[in-house]
Amino acid sequence: MYAIVDIETTGGSARLERITEIAIYLHDGEKITGEFVSLVNPERNIPYFITNLTGITNEMVENAPRFFEIAKNIVELTEGRTFVAHNARFDYSFIRQEFKSLGFNFRRSILDTVSLSRKLFPGHRSYSLGNICKDLKITISGRHRAAGDAVATVKLFEMLLERDREINGSSSGIIKNTRTSKLNPKLDISKVDAIPDEPGIYYFYNEKKELIYIGKSRNLQQRISTHLSNNTTNRAMEMRDLIADIDWEITGSELIALLRESFEIKDNKPFYNRAQKRSSFQWGIYSSIDKNGYLNYRYGLIDSDDTPLSVFTSKEKAKAKLVSLVEYYNLCQKLAGLYETQGTCFQYHVGICKGACCGKEPPAKYNERAMQAAEEFVFARRNFFIIDKGREADERSAVKVINGKYAGYGYFNVNDLGFGLSALHECIRPSPDNRDIQVILKQYLRTNRVEKIIEF
Repeated sequence: MYAIVDIETTGGSARLERITEIAIYLHDGEKITGEFVSLVNPERNIPYFITNLTGITNEMVENAPRFFEIAKNIVELTEGRTFVAHNARFDYSFIRQEFKSLGFNFRRSILDTVSLSRKLFPGHRSYSLGNICKDLKITISGRHRAAGDAVATVKLFEMLLERDREINGSSSGIIKNTRTSKLNPKLDISKVDAIPDEPGIYYFYNEKKELIYIGKSRNLQQRISTHLSNNTTNRAMEMRDLIADIDWEITGSELIALLRESFEIKDNKPFYNRAQKRSSFQWGIYSSIDKNGYLNYRYGLIDSDDTPLSVFTSKEKAKAKLVSLVEYYNLCQKLAGLYETQGTCFQYHVGICKGACCGKEPPAKYNERAMQAAEEFVFARRNFFIIDKGREADERSAVKVINGKYAGYGYFNVNDLGFGLSALHECIRPSPDNRDIQVILKQYLRTNRVEKIIEF
């Protein structure tokens, strides 16, 4: 018994966006036995580019039911059925998040017609719904509308069922056992189902109770489920087959999960973490004081000998940042590592540089501007706490930085802040700083929002 589902949304993030339309087609393995289609009022504006894609406007959903008004229908329709969708994790994560906001834990077994199509119809250039349907001569009436895409998924699923029966007979082996047939027989499936949809760190063990992998995720349930259904590489499938036990710890904050993962991988050195992909942030900007007392900058590859002020994905981006600082703060090209010369820099000859490169401008005066430039780098000689989400509603996480160096993390109750910063200092669990931790912190603060930063 299956519930074949498609949704339309206001965007791509289940945590931030909402559902605007849902279609559910009930299927008994032979034919459709029921259906439910409804627009949904997302209680927020639908972006223009989404309207262009789906055709769903704010006016269309203005009088549509809100999710909580159709939640009971969705529960009843999908109960006891396998949740089927094309790129199922997307649809499933949105629906779970909507129910989570209502205080309800929505869980269903999942089948993804993308992964099934790869197995049963190998060799196609693309497995997006539009492309695989085109290849298989499935007509989609109403592309990027829930009903149209769901009906197309029904037709694709029926073809997958038929192909599976051709291969496996009436037992329909791949469809029925797409998840459990791949897993280590000693892995407790009920434990897998109990994994929360929360940020955290997770641990995989083999049958000898040896730790073989450590990971982190903003959504533990989703990430671990991906591992357990991973067919992308031989190494991924090899690790999946060895997973006999799973443990996890909720961190509340994704940043804490990143810091914990980095530390514990170094501390435990699990086998399947040894070939971790290198960080894409391989270039940095560095500072130093030269023999004449001037604050110098340079850009270069990140190494273990020095800690960068900031990190970048390419040489060009690091250099461009220095160029912009030189222009804005009227710094010396030579002292910023942008003009190699034994004498004065080019800009001094044209009257732009004030002469720090030849001692004409005193170090104290030059360094005032150079220090202002340093303030653009989050960690430049600062003491602060990064405050972010906790594991419970009245809890927050804190990451402590002293003189630009990571000092540790901890959790505190929001009500304790009324007594000053002592609660923050006391909650910190000391942790070592290193180059990887610095890269994690700087990258995270550049690309993510945190609740607040408190300087001390």
